[in-house]
Amino acid sequence: MENRGNFGSKLAIILATAGSAIGLGNIWRFPFTTGQNGGAAFILIYLVCVLLLGIPGMVSEFIVGRRAQTNAARAYAQLGRKEWRIVGYLGILTSTIILGFYAVVAGWCLQYLFAAIMGQLNGDAQYIISYFKEFSGDPLKPCLWAVAFVVITHVVIAQGVNKGIERISKLLMPLLLILLLILVVASCMLPGAVAGIEFLLKPDFSKMNGDVILEALGQAFFSLSLGTACLCTYASYFKSDTNLLKSATQIALLDSAIAILAGLMIFPAAFSVGVQPDSGPSLIFITLPNVFQQAFHALPWNGYILSCLFYALLVFAALTSTISMHEIGTAFFHEELNLPRKRAAWILTVVCSSIAVFCSLSTGAYTDLQLFGLSLMDFCDFLTAKIMLPAGGFLTSIIMGWFVNRQMVREEFTNHGTVAESFFTAYLFSVRYIVPLCILLIFLHQFGIL
Repeated sequence: MENRGNFGSKLAIILATAGSAIGLGNIWRFPFTTGQNGGAAFILIYLVCVLLLGIPGMVSEFIVGRRAQTNAARAYAQLGRKEWRIVGYLGILTSTIILGFYAVVAGWCLQYLFAAIMGQLNGDAQYIISYFKEFSGDPLKPCLWAVAFVVITHVVIAQGVNKGIERISKLLMPLLLILLLILVVASCMLPGAVAGIEFLLKPDFSKMNGDVILEALGQAFFSLSLGTACLCTYASYFKSDTNLLKSATQIALLDSAIAILAGLMIFPAAFSVGVQPDSGPSLIFITLPNVFQQAFHALPWNGYILSCLFYALLVFAALTSTISMHEIGTAFFHEELNLPRKRAAWILTVVCSSIAVFCSLSTGAYTDLQLFGLSLMDFCDFLTAKIMLPAGGFLTSIIMGWFVNRQMVREEFTNHGTVAESFFTAYLFSVRYIVPLCILLIFLHQFGIL
């Protein structure tokens, strides 16, 4: 079998793993959720949730992956019981489905970047709405862009860990941050931008209630890619001296910082032109193109440039996520079927492209492609986000907290005694009690039970 490879530096670990967590959800979901749930007050609660749920959950998956140095399914089996392999299988299946429907929206971003560069997004609000409806309803174009995005991802994955994932992460993550900072500065300099900044960052403790806390819990869980087997897979490429707790903390902080910066990009510009920002695809494909047209109408070239930079930002954010999701299944087929990496990557590419095509068609040209009353794309989203991801995260915490040999966990947490174990007791308590309880609350809240 080909050498698996390892991330070459601590910086590569942070950039690649943070890239897996930073995606389109950071751009549209976190800012809107923050603004609607108390602004800075919500951010404080979110950071507490990251501390209690996110970081211990990440460390658990890191321990599983680095200990085994293999794909997710085999890694869980090596924890002590062969039947635990099912948790790895669940993560691999989850990430494959997510990559399939995520590629649809990523493809939209790629098409909009092309349209922005070609100057096709110039027009009034009604034109922008009709442009999106016409494009998303086309039976062919969205499918082609979605498949194109999967193929671009495939090209990176086929190059391996060092020449592919690490190299592209070192390029994309700094570019993503630079583009985001440029857009934040431009947005905050607009007339009336202060109102948007206050909407995001001014604490409103009157909105604090149980629902807000549960929203923060859910955001912390989903934002950090818990339950997808991504963290486990990437950790299998960590070197033995990687400080797992420190890495998890740095990744969580970087992910949170990017999400807050995204809010500082969106809300000042939207409030500047009196547009109430919404959440979901309509924000980035209808609302924001309209905002760019209005906010920078006096300086057309600035509007054009910023529009191009914004969609380049979205493409980069989407690509860092799709790379990680693709790698999960590629590593599995590469090692379990003893296939060359490039052939294993093609299996994932074909499967995910097929899912992407059907999901794309279900949202536009063939809306009768449904399961249980939902479009195929919405069903895939529901299945993974509300059931499979919480199940994967919950089972991992139970296994790591209650069944895996405690000495083995301690050895990995402390790098065999070379890292202080000051927080080991707190970690073990959290992964035994707090993490599974938090995930259970998230699960119940999603279904309206809480």
